[in-house]
Amino acid sequence: MERAARVLLIIAGLINSVIAIGLAFDMSWAAGFWPWPDGRMTHLFWGSILAAISIAVLWVGLRREWAALPAGALNLVVMMGGIAIFLFTFKPPDGTSYILYGIGAGIIAILNLCLFFWSPRPPISHSQQTPMVVRYSFTLFTVVLILVGGALILKTPNIMPWPLKPETSVLIGWIFVGDAFYFLYALLRPDWPAARAQLWSFLVYDLVLIVPFITFLGAVQPHLMVSLWLYIAVLVYSGLLAIYFLFIHQSTRVWPAR
Repeated sequence: MERAARVLLIIAGLINSVIAIGLAFDMSWAAGFWPWPDGRMTHLFWGSILAAISIAVLWVGLRREWAALPAGALNLVVMMGGIAIFLFTFKPPDGTSYILYGIGAGIIAILNLCLFFWSPRPPISHSQQTPMVVRYSFTLFTVVLILVGGALILKTPNIMPWPLKPETSVLIGWIFVGDAFYFLYALLRPDWPAARAQLWSFLVYDLVLIVPFITFLGAVQPHLMVSLWLYIAVLVYSGLLAIYFLFIHQSTRVWPAR
């Protein structure tokens, strides 16, 4: 069973990676993985989310780091479950139906719910607890994601650095709320192997977005400039946090000290 799970995770991670690349470069074939026609920045954002999911899934599959699996599964249960409910109930003025997208999101949510309950939960390693700086950061991320995600679900304008359609705002809101549970699980289980995948996700997410967002400073609408600067600040902080604890900090870096 474990071997089959690893194979499925690796395949899913690779497929997600291809879609993420297509969205990040705004390729026409990848646009269909977003329910309705939307702008370049929305496609880029969705691509960054899929890239973040991909690296976490591949990390678990390749490294057998099963302690990280429940958090990722819970993330997708909340994210895709909320998106599915919205797409089932969304009635646009032109009468377009998004039931098929809703079914797809619902299936992903159900599969991840099964994965969440199946996931092995190794005993917490008291010798390698999640560093306090990471815990404090995850607490901040959880609170911010809940507040921002909730505001987006309520269709509050001017939250993101680019204009959003109301329905796009709801979907991005559920993405953020799902991500909040990703970090919340790592807080409730302060075991470094259960928190490491979140930093991998953040690092890849940051790498996809940071250059386009800095470039976007020259094109952002003036009333959204503060939002863009705040977003860039979060990207820089989370990226540095991930780099330090994944590659520099002696007790947590991915390769052992000599």
